[in-house]
Amino acid sequence: MAGASGFVFVHGAWHDHHTWDHVIRDLEARGLRGEALDLPGAGIHAKMPRSYFKRPIDREAFASEPSPNAGVTQAERTKAVAEAVRAMAERGNGKAVLVGHSLGGATVSHVAEEIPDLIAAAVYVSAFMLPTGVAPVAMIQDPVMADALVPSLFAAPPPEIGAMRIDFTSDDPAFRERIRQAYCADIGQAEFEAALAHLHCDEPAQVVAVPSPVTRERFGRVPRHYVHCTMDRAVTPAGQKKMIAMTDEAMGGTTAVHTLEASHSPFDSQPGALADILAALAQ
Repeated sequence: MAGASGFVFVHGAWHDHHTWDHVIRDLEARGLRGEALDLPGAGIHAKMPRSYFKRPIDREAFASEPSPNAGVTQAERTKAVAEAVRAMAERGNGKAVLVGHSLGGATVSHVAEEIPDLIAAAVYVSAFMLPTGVAPVAMIQDPVMADALVPSLFAAPPPEIGAMRIDFTSDDPAFRERIRQAYCADIGQAEFEAALAHLHCDEPAQVVAVPSPVTRERFGRVPRHYVHCTMDRAVTPAGQKKMIAMTDEAMGGTTAVHTLEASHSPFDSQPGALADILAALAQ
């Protein structure tokens, strides 16, 4: 599509670039360009504890082994995504649409603050979009997130091992169902199994403690959009609404909100509808 911005996609916690496969294919069929990367500490860059590979799992060892992924920083993630945005902008019309899911929204904000002039729009898909000085962990602990299921999946105390640890390869049917309810209750079993295959167990804990750096002068001039997922049980609908309201108050202006009757993973359950929203922003 001549004159359109390309897309750079940022996955959420425990995920990898495959998160966006269906959406990117849909956008490419419309003549739009998209690129997703594995963040530092994720996908091909993820490091797993030794206890994760021993089955049946030794739950005590898995709950206490320090994470080899603990050293990953937000600064590393910001740098990686900023480089991808610069490359996409150079190949296209000089700007890119930056899209983040879940915890990936924190990285979107850091990058948009760093290089606002290269970003045509910042898009948050049921993601952490936070005002200045607020860290993701503060939102995770907010009362509006009390019904979120993700913390109930943790296999170890994050401060002690340096990671938010989940056993996505567990063969416990009840536990696997809780994972499905948390992330993707609106997809079929085959799609759920395919999604599980791309999840790593240790999300570095220190990244959730980094406050949002956004300012009105830089981040505030980037058009922002929020895809509000009404069936989400990972980032609750109430939590999404609170983040939108807080950011609008702090930054001025209004976040454009697009609503999907979807779980936390609309890229799996409704990729076409999500691509419709994104394609309209590329011009």
